[in-house]
Amino acid sequence: MERIAIVGVGQTKYEARKRGEIFYDMVYEVTDKAMKDAGFTLGDIDNVITVSNDFWDGRTISCMAVQEVAGAHDKNVSTVEGDGSFGAFYGAMRVLGGFGTTLVVAHSKGSEGDSKVITNAMFDPIYHRPLGLDAISSSALQANVYMERSGVTEEEFAHVSVKNHANAKNNPYAQLPMELTVDDVMRSKRIADPLRLLDCSPVSDGAAAIIIANEERAGKALKPPIWIKGVAHCSDAYFLGDRDLGDPRSLRDASQRAYAMAGVSDPLHEIDIVELYDAFSYMEPLWLEGMGFCDAGQGGKMVERGITTVDGELPVNPSGGVLSAHPVLVAGLARIIEVTLQLRSEASARQIDGAKTGLAHGINGPCGQSHCVWILGKE
Repeated sequence: MERIAIVGVGQTKYEARKRGEIFYDMVYEVTDKAMKDAGFTLGDIDNVITVSNDFWDGRTISCMAVQEVAGAHDKNVSTVEGDGSFGAFYGAMRVLGGFGTTLVVAHSKGSEGDSKVITNAMFDPIYHRPLGLDAISSSALQANVYMERSGVTEEEFAHVSVKNHANAKNNPYAQLPMELTVDDVMRSKRIADPLRLLDCSPVSDGAAAIIIANEERAGKALKPPIWIKGVAHCSDAYFLGDRDLGDPRSLRDASQRAYAMAGVSDPLHEIDIVELYDAFSYMEPLWLEGMGFCDAGQGGKMVERGITTVDGELPVNPSGGVLSAHPVLVAGLARIIEVTLQLRSEASARQIDGAKTGLAHGINGPCGQSHCVWILGKE
């Protein structure tokens, strides 16, 4: 396919509550940052994609509240209601379809909604919604299936939380930098068996933006482009009972397609850094298995043995990941931004030396129903 690249990025600091900022303010901040990062003006942007959700924003046609401030006046505009990684996927398709540049911006203020009520609404209204299922309780079901199937332990999940919250101390955008021990995690409040408070991501506010450009326009950017080498997404069944929650088939399919497009045959040795969507601690080892970095049931061992630390063989979430900041809709786009910064060698204290190829990942739906996998490279 035609070579396309990420040429500009911007993100806010992620916080528990941004009291003095509305959606408009946050979107302006990240749009301005991405423009300056790319060395572009609004005249250089051909297409705008906004990522929002009516439930989380508390209004219908939520995209209309931010399109103007994203510079969409007199431009082609598209909207995505899902994770920012999927919005970026659409942005990449728009560039491949003929637009020279596309701005993708996502925003979220989780502090202004009730996540249990909102995430309950993503389930079937006849059979599942009346049970009170939400993002946390459904993920606890998945964690239990994963433990039963693979033998992974709660202590191995706790290692993920310890690692990622410690990594967040090097990330000025992270919400929850913390120094923890496995015992701290294991002693934290039980939320939904087997998940404890420190196994769960926080409620967060924030926004992020990226600019995607074709090869010609990328050559005019202020900084070296980060090339989109491969990208794919796949979705599994809607009903939880129609899926094997311990086998992330849609992630495996999306990963294999992205690897094939990027020419990656041995991901563990060809990918230098991974930023994945770990809304809960168990997700990191399970997603690593689905991505093909290890055999089924071995994800927990990878974490426990230090393979995924910042100085390990495969650094995973050196930013602190979603466990350290979870602005819904924005989190997957933030993973793309973090990999971009790593490949530019602009990740400051969280920089992984020599990173040339990275994987970014986002999810939609309960228990990782849909996955979007990005392979980015310096060359």
